[in-house]
Amino acid sequence: MGGLTSPRDAILSLGTATLYRIRSEGVDASLPPLLLVPSMINRAYVLDLREGASLAAAVASATPRRAVYLLDWGIPEDEDRYTTWDEVVARLARFARAARRHAGAAKLAVLGYCMGGTLSSIHAALHPNEVAALIDLAGPIDFSKAGLLGDLVDAKHFDAKAVVAAGNVGPSQMQSGFLALRPTGSVAKWVGFADKAHDEASREAFFSLEEWASDNIPFPGAAYETYIGDLYQKNALVRGEHHACGERVDLRRIQCPVLVIVAERDAICPKEAATALLDHVGSRAGKVLAVPGGHVGAVVGSRAQKVLYPAIAEWLGEVAGHRASAVATA
Repeated sequence: MGGLTSPRDAILSLGTATLYRIRSEGVDASLPPLLLVPSMINRAYVLDLREGASLAAAVASATPRRAVYLLDWGIPEDEDRYTTWDEVVARLARFARAARRHAGAAKLAVLGYCMGGTLSSIHAALHPNEVAALIDLAGPIDFSKAGLLGDLVDAKHFDAKAVVAAGNVGPSQMQSGFLALRPTGSVAKWVGFADKAHDEASREAFFSLEEWASDNIPFPGAAYETYIGDLYQKNALVRGEHHACGERVDLRRIQCPVLVIVAERDAICPKEAATALLDHVGSRAGKVLAVPGGHVGAVVGSRAQKVLYPAIAEWLGEVAGHRASAVATA
């Protein structure tokens, strides 16, 4: 089975989830550490897939003196069907505090991918004084712009409560929804592979991604019901009506620099669903970066190392690096 590939140390475990520190030498405590938050829907190692296709390793090596942490949500067990959305948000906050304490930093930068981008934005709104920079990597914010995936879970014909009545949402249930977005995607994928099968590097990249894509995990039932009902069906986040951990989530409380990254061929998180974040935050320092590829390919594809990874490292250097600190104190 696949898994994280970079040398790392476990910092904290809560339930099935673990916070890892990507190993590097000579960490500078004056640089805000970076916390990587993947989706709960898929395995975390999509952010650390293999050599040359690891966002975690690329950012850590680009700024070796910045501490980089990776949250792995783990694999939910049957009893995790009762894990609520509030508990997920609170767990993220505990991991963020642990990363800050471990790095000896007052604030940290947060990068959330897919659903992790949604969760990271919620975290930044609830804890604005603890976040130095926020990166939403293909994470939906305005769910009225969620495209076909939003149509599939429309309240007119989709009852999330009924779906979770038997427990966690199983991997096959989740996967079938994504397959419905591109019914011919599987055939096209193998046809494309046939053209590159003679190349060893292409074969390695293809099978690494295939292993990750097949390594599906359940979604905690109670959290799923809120995620679908409150965010997808009610679009409560951008309406300012979403509540988590007893507080109303007001995106306007986000005052730090914000980077929204969208993939040009993303069928899971359309561009407008993610860029809406900049329309609702209080920060004036917002930027949109469009990168080639689909929802997953943009992160681990052949062009990610040339486009996505350097862009993230450069932006962090500008807004959460020594130059930014010097400007702030001038």
